Amino acid sequence: MHTRIRKFNTRDTYPEQKLDNDLCQTVVAKGTMVFVRGQVGQDLDTAVNVGVGDPVAQTEQAMKNIARLLAEAGAKLEHICKITIYLTDPRIREPVYRTIGTWLKGVYPVSTGIVVAGLARPEWLVEVDVIAMIPEDSQP
Repeated sequence: MHTRIRKFNTRDTYPEQKLDNDLCQTVVAKGTMVFVRGQVGQDLDTAVNVGVGDPVAQTEQAMKNIARLLAEAGAKLEHICKITIYLTDPRIREPVYRTIGTWLKGVYPVSTGIVVAGLARPEWLVEVDVIAMIPEDSQP
């Protein structure tokens, strides 16, 4: 069984795009695998964009969101196995990766970086998604 955390519909998230997709922020699969939706510089509670024009501030917010979503799923940053980082400009790679590095010091996940033409909103410069595995001895 899968647990789906923070369900939402895209018609509410992206009203200007006329979408209607049922999604969630996090899925916990079979009690141990955690898949976190791509996070951007947007506050989870208010949907306010953080750090418009500032890739470091957007990355900080994305990682803050990831830490919070993992905690809601019963996981920690140290449980991250895979991280994927989407950048809209290769020139922001260094500051973005340095910022993520401060959050994941000592974790050693596998990482993939991708440069994309754009994200769901033009003001977003960075998106980060993760897959984590909660160790069996850490489960409630």
